[in-house]
Amino acid sequence: MLKKITLIVVLILLIVGGTMDNAFAQVQSPGFPPAANNGNASTAFILICAALVLLMTPGLAFFYGGFVRTRNVLNTLMMSFVAMAIIGVTWVLWGYSFAFAPGNAFFGGLEWLGLNDVGLQPSEYAPQIPHLAFMAYQGMFAIIAPAIVSGAIAERMSFTGYSVFVVLWSIFVYSPIAHMVWGIGGLLSLSGGWGALDFAGGTVVHISSGVSAFVAATYLKPRKTFPDKLSPPHNVPFVLLGAGLLWFGWFGFNAGSALEANNLAVVAFVNTNTSAAAGALTWLILERALRGKPTAIGVATGSVAGLVGITPAAGFVTPIAAILIGSITSFICFYAVSIKHKMQVDDALDTYPIHGVGGTVGAILTGIFASRAVNPGARNGLLFGNPDELLLELAAIAVTYFVAGFGTWIILKVVDVTVGLRVHENAELQGMDISEHGEEAYNSEYTDKINTK
Repeated sequence: MLKKITLIVVLILLIVGGTMDNAFAQVQSPGFPPAANNGNASTAFILICAALVLLMTPGLAFFYGGFVRTRNVLNTLMMSFVAMAIIGVTWVLWGYSFAFAPGNAFFGGLEWLGLNDVGLQPSEYAPQIPHLAFMAYQGMFAIIAPAIVSGAIAERMSFTGYSVFVVLWSIFVYSPIAHMVWGIGGLLSLSGGWGALDFAGGTVVHISSGVSAFVAATYLKPRKTFPDKLSPPHNVPFVLLGAGLLWFGWFGFNAGSALEANNLAVVAFVNTNTSAAAGALTWLILERALRGKPTAIGVATGSVAGLVGITPAAGFVTPIAAILIGSITSFICFYAVSIKHKMQVDDALDTYPIHGVGGTVGAILTGIFASRAVNPGARNGLLFGNPDELLLELAAIAVTYFVAGFGTWIILKVVDVTVGLRVHENAELQGMDISEHGEEAYNSEYTDKINTK
């Protein structure tokens, strides 16, 4: 088995090696356009935003990690970190090409495999920054999307099965949706497609991961402790820390999607903070009115719901609309969580009610509140005389649901019959940290032995 894996790695390196000379020649060649200059503000801006988006994945890890039981916290954190590792490599080898290279309406081509022809020259996607910077920035979105899915299958999916799932999901679900929505000539895109609006990933990241999470949770079936023996979050400060890091990183997520340091980035930045704040306040008000006490978990969840809702709209709406989007999204997500519990679907960390539902609501509201006065390169929404845009958003949502739902189900079947998905019952009850990684977060076993002496 090891020999086969080694042979596959060598073959991949040989294939990629054939493209490296060309890409390296571009990096080293003189006469770059202004986008490659060291003093270019937009290049610096997009690199900072890329780093902020990457920070969101460890933030998500802490957000998720605080919710699970003590015996599963390392495994939960690891699922986000392994996504950083896997996509950090595969995005360079093939992911970026599949998502953004010239192809057809549904899938990118092979032209940019191994970053062939992706150097410091600008691209049609972002003429103010190097193509390599655009690639790196988009790679951070590709990392966090499968990490979001991990919240639904926490405490019961094998680490090996999840790792294989990440590779296949990024190829057959994320890349096609990214190409259809953002790729030039993509089926749904503003650049040669239907003209659906998704500024920073409402459909590409949140609906795709949320729907996939729901399918995965249903396919895997509930945890052995569900629903009668579930434990409360083991570390609420972790949840707040994670939400704070997500809020901070989301400025790179949304403002960076302007793809240069300009006025549109400013609008997206303001809208991001405004919607997050409105979402947090709405959730707290609902808790106070309906349950008597506002909670730390509530303010964290509400802020994330507001952030998800504004993501597709950030560069298309006014700050006043952002308040409404954050509040409406949080309100609907609040009740979506309650409905999920009544349905007894073991989406462990409410991934679909927040990301799937929140992304769906945000996309619909984008079709209502979008204004060319904010972004002349976009389209007006329903409130500004263009009801067709709302219909386009609904069509884009339907396509994303189908691709993510059906694609995820097929991938889960393939992984299940090859390396397996569900850990053994004894391993699940013992805890994923010990059974999957051979370590524990808080050394409780060691401490117990000391205390008994």
